[in-house]
This record gives sequence, structure tokens and C-alpha cells, in this order.
Amino acid sequence: MINHVVCCILLLVSTCGLTAFGQITGISGTVLSKGIALANINVTVEGRNEVIKTDSAGSYYFSNLIPGSYKVQAAAVGFRKVVKSTTVKQDVVSELNFDLSNFENDLNEVVVTGTLKEVKRLESPVPVEVYTQAYFRKNPTPSIFEALQNVNGVRPQLNCNICNTGDIHINGLEGPYTMILIDGMPIVSSLSSVYGLSGIPNSLVEQIEIVKGPASSLYGSEAVGGLINIITKKAKDAPSFSADIFTTGYAEVNTDLAFKFKAGSGAEVLTGVNYFKYGHPVDHNLDNFTDVTLQDRVSVFQKWSFNRKDKRIFTLGARYVYEDRWGGEMQWTKSDRGGDKIYGESIYTNRWELIGNYQLPVKEKLFLAFSYNEHDQDSRYGTTSYIAKQKIGFSQLTWDKRVRKHDLLLGVALRYTYYDDNTPATTALNTNLKKNTWLPGVFLQDEINLSSNHKILAGFRYDYNSVHGNIFTPRMAYKWNINENNILRLNAGTGFRVVNIFTEDHAALTGAREVIVTARLRPEQTYNVNLNFLRKMYGADGTFFGIEASAFYTHFNNRIIGDFDSDPNKILYDNLDGYAVSKGFSANLDLTLTNGLKIIFGGTYQDVATYSYGIKEQQILTERFSGTWAISHRINPLKLTVDYTGNIYSPMRLPLLSDTDPRREYSPTWSIQNIQFTFAGFKNIEIYGGIKNLLNWTPNRGNPFIIARADDPFDKNPEVDNPYNLSFDPTYVYGPNQHIRGFLGIRLTIK
Repeated sequence: MINHVVCCILLLVSTCGLTAFGQITGISGTVLSKGIALANINVTVEGRNEVIKTDSAGSYYFSNLIPGSYKVQAAAVGFRKVVKSTTVKQDVVSELNFDLSNFENDLNEVVVTGTLKEVKRLESPVPVEVYTQAYFRKNPTPSIFEALQNVNGVRPQLNCNICNTGDIHINGLEGPYTMILIDGMPIVSSLSSVYGLSGIPNSLVEQIEIVKGPASSLYGSEAVGGLINIITKKAKDAPSFSADIFTTGYAEVNTDLAFKFKAGSGAEVLTGVNYFKYGHPVDHNLDNFTDVTLQDRVSVFQKWSFNRKDKRIFTLGARYVYEDRWGGEMQWTKSDRGGDKIYGESIYTNRWELIGNYQLPVKEKLFLAFSYNEHDQDSRYGTTSYIAKQKIGFSQLTWDKRVRKHDLLLGVALRYTYYDDNTPATTALNTNLKKNTWLPGVFLQDEINLSSNHKILAGFRYDYNSVHGNIFTPRMAYKWNINENNILRLNAGTGFRVVNIFTEDHAALTGAREVIVTARLRPEQTYNVNLNFLRKMYGADGTFFGIEASAFYTHFNNRIIGDFDSDPNKILYDNLDGYAVSKGFSANLDLTLTNGLKIIFGGTYQDVATYSYGIKEQQILTERFSGTWAISHRINPLKLTVDYTGNIYSPMRLPLLSDTDPRREYSPTWSIQNIQFTFAGFKNIEIYGGIKNLLNWTPNRGNPFIIARADDPFDKNPEVDNPYNLSFDPTYVYGPNQHIRGFLGIRLTIK
């Protein structure tokens, strides 16, 4: 009996020993991203059907392996699959760790702009560029308008040396051809093109989506050259409180505040406040005019997200913007506003907006989107008064339906525009512009999955403009997934833009030029084609390299041209007797290394010209080549990030007053470069600072003056000390006029 018990004990010990012996031959490790453990990551070993999920500490463990070589894969939503090789030895648990920091699918964000529905960026047949809040933090600015200077193929263009108003160029096309949306709503347009981009709290911006080329079949008139969609954060994803405050060597102060709270159990509310103040006149070029416009701006934004049954969507947002800006002679005061003794340009802006999106309580996916805004502007450009009022109401009902291989989107839209001012734009001569304009429309989009690698999108829109009549805007898109890492897209479409000059062209108002509309203007039409190629490459060590290239061509009929050259005292507007073309090539390169270095570079070559009577003429204020870059290096031991950003522009033709004008006919090649250091060594706090305009470039370099006849802004003494026979004109401008300056800021984020 005793011997039997002893034998059983020996057998049990032997079995346990063998089990333990087998279990110490295996693979274990952790899966991290940016130093944070990743849970629920699927880890598999080649040749085994077992799938291990990482625990809350990011750890995994495979046991009972036979000694030999193995390939181990880690995969999860939001990351590319990563495979590593290792060798397992007898009685040893091999350690194999995964760092997925550089394997995030940066090119696979959810976008809505290209097709009016949420879709993975890589799945969209329409190429959409996405820029997150983190990208714009590499070069902090007080407005979205200025932030876009580091986006390839997009250029904020200043149109006046004094009031610093401007517009957004996409692929060389001027501001009136760019549509600007907030959360998909076309509430920033016409009169508000500049001011709608000012005062949006950067802390509330989730991402900015950009489509280059016509999108009129979905968004209607104005989306001719492209569109910019500013997506605000969802309340559930936003931090409880955030603050971002910075100042510069010019004594500018920008403050962004954002916070959220729950309104009972039925809603979450996100609120943002932006305040920008610049009140210190500077005149470095000694022409007795302010180099930079002085501004006092406040903006308040609030967004409500309501909790509804079956997770149906209902959001409601509102924004108010007030701005007081002025520029002019250094001794100007508000008592000189509108007078003829001391020249100044003073603009008061009052603007409020309402936007909403409501999913109907039915089984089908029906969404009602709506917006309304009012914009009041009271301006004085010297003695010229510009007082304007604009109201825009918009509503759109869409039905999203999937039928087998067809992903359908059907919509009906109605847009109402009221516009009135005290310029020739609203006189009887401009019969194209009425105070009240109605624009009802319907559109249909069909996204067809031909196979797993081929997709076609066909779209058609019909609008009826109460002034111009019938408007047809079809488009077509084709997407070919060559393989997992290579995508080809081909897009073609048409665009349509109603006649609307003065609301966007502030050069027509500033200075002493007289605005002349030479004939009844006809609406513009465009035809566009765009070829886009995307390639992703991954190194075994986590290195990522991506390239996205596009070739584009746009043909214009009835192009409306402002003639600045025929008469130095006038701007003559008429339809071009001929046609215009915008064509070119654009490429973006993205390189991410495992040592914390990230490089983004973009370049665009474009040829934008008019053709009339067989003569080709380059578009004024349009560069042939532009480039942008952002180089970032994260030094983890120091908790320090270094960002070097910049842009470069080739020469562009400038608006001279006459053949005797001594200023340069073409700008030089110029560049704005910045460096920033960000320290994140404190909990919830980042401190950042750096230098803007490292090269200390300003547009007065190489010129005898920038503003013509700055000593006689009212042209009272045209024959005194005027060897070039010029009149006062501040429209000779092509870049910002701020010198090198430092900046310092702090960010606080409470999750």
C-alpha cells in the first residue's frame, strides 16, 4: 500500500514537472503605442489557430511551443498588421515586443466631405485630404485662415496692405471658387469668406477636410475650385476643459477656451470661446502706415449633442463673432473714421450662425441638415463707405440607402440668400445680382462596388437659380485598389458659380479705384478632371513612407476677370472673351521614422492662365510653384518636441499701376519659416514657444515702396512729388508683412 502511494506521488511530480517543462518553451511580450499599453490586440503565431488578445497591460503569452523559428502577427482596428520573426529555444520563453506607434493608419481617417456620408478615407472614391488639430499645432496661429498657410496647394492670399482682408486659393484658383463649410454646412461664403474663418476656436476643431476640384454636384454653386470643411469635435470625445493661450513679439494675444458639461441625461454641451487682441501699431517700413491690421475679435461657439433612442443623431450648434479691425496711417483714431484728413480702413463685423443635423425617427437613414446665418458689415475705406448685410438659410434632406452593390444617396436642398450693400454690385447695372435669391435643388449619388478592388461613383445635381435658371452639374469618380498599399482614383465633374464680385473682392473697395461693371455678366462654368495616386510603404522596423500625387485640369467658360491694368484709377469687370485654364501637378510625401522623426512635404506646380484672342496671360497673384513642409522630432527622454514648418512660393505677377511704376512686376521667390519647441513634462500641461518668420522676410524687400503714394492717400496733390505719375493704391500685396518675432504659449487639457 505504501509503495503504491509513493509511486502515485512520484508519477504526479513527474507529470507536473513535464507540464512545467513544456510551458517554459514559448513567446511573450507587450504591445504598446506611443508608450501606452494596448489592450485587446489580436496576436497570432504562424501555424497555430490560436488567437491571443492582449490584457489591460498590453501583455500576451504563447506556451507549449516547439523550439524553432516563428512569425508573430499583431493586428487591431486603426493599425496596420505587423509581423515579426523570432526564434524559440528549448526551456526559454522568448520575449517579443511590438511598438505600433508608427503603424497607425494615418491615411484611414473617417471623412464625410467627398461623398456626404461617413466613410474611411482609403475607401472614398473622392480623394480627401485630412489635417488634424495636431498638425496645426506645429505652427500655432490665431485663426484658421492663417493656419492654412502650411497646407500644400492651399494659400491664404492677402488682398490689401491696409485692412489685411483676403481669401483662400486652392490650386491657384481665387477665393470666390473655394467653398467653406462648418460641419458640412455652407454657412461661410460670399461676404463672410474671410471673417467666417476667423474666430473659430482651434480647441474645438477636430479636423479639416479639403477636396480639390469641383464638388458642385453635392454642394452646389461656389464649390468650383474646391472646398474646405471644418469639422468640430463631438462633445463625447472632447476634454472636460481645455485652454490654449499664446502671445507674440508683436504683442498679439490669442486665447482659446473650451469646456463641456451634461444638460441632465438628455444632452451633452460643448462650448468654446476665442478672443484675439492686437492693438500695438507697428511701422517697420517707415511709410507711416500700419504694417499689420489691428484687431479686437471675440467668438463664442456652442454645440449641443442630444441623446436619442437607437443612437439617432441630433446636434445643434451656434456661433457669434464680433470683430473690430483697422489699419491706416499711424496717427489714425476712430474719430477719423470716414474722414478725408487721415486715411484709415475700419471694419466692424457682427455675425451669428446656427447649424443643425437631425436624424428622422424612422427605420430608413434620413437626415435633415439645416443652417442659418446673418452677417452685418460696416466699413470705411478712407472716405468710401461699404455697408452690407447678408442672410443665408439652408436646408437639406438626405436619404442614405444601400441596395446590393449600390450605395445610394438622394437629397433635396433649398438655399435662400439675401444680400444688399451700397456699392454698384446691387445697382440696376448688375442685373445678375438680386437682393433675394432662391436656389432649390435635387441630387443623386450612386456608389457602385463593381468588385473588391473596383468602385464607381456617379453623381448628378439639378438646381434652379431664381436669377440664372437651370443648373446641371454631373460628376463621375472611379477608384481602383491596385493592392493593399496602392490606390488610383480618377474624378471628373463640372462646376457652376453665380455672379458675385464685390462681396469677396475687397481690392475693389480699398484705395481710390473706381469699380466699373462693363456689361451684363454671365455665370461661370467649369469642367474638371483629376487623377490621384496613393502609395503606402512600410518598413519592418516601423518606418512609414507615403506618397500621394495628383494631376488636375480645369477649364473655365465665362470667367469673370477684374482688369487692374487698363486704368490705374479703375477696376473693370467683364466676362473673359475666351476661356481660362488651371492645370498642374501636386504631391504630398509623408515619412515617419522609429526614432521619433516625422517629415511631411508637399509641392504643387500649377499653370493658371487666360486665353483671349489667341493671347495667353498668367493670372495675377498666382505662383507657378509652391511648397510646404513640417518636420517634427520627438525627444522622449526630454519630453520635448521640435517642429520646423515653412512654405515657399515662386514669383507671381503683381498689380502695377502703370508702365512707370517702379515696383517689381514679379515677386521674388519667398519663404516663411518657423520653429517651435513644445515641452510636455507636466501633467495636463504643455508649454510651447519659438520663432516665426526665421528669415525675417517681408514683401517690401527690393521695392522702393509697397503702398503707392502713401504720403497722399486721398490723391489731393497728384502733381506734387510724384515722379512716376501714380495714384494711391494699397493692392500691391502678396504676402504677410510681419517681421521675425518670438512667441510663447501654454496649453491646459483636463480629460
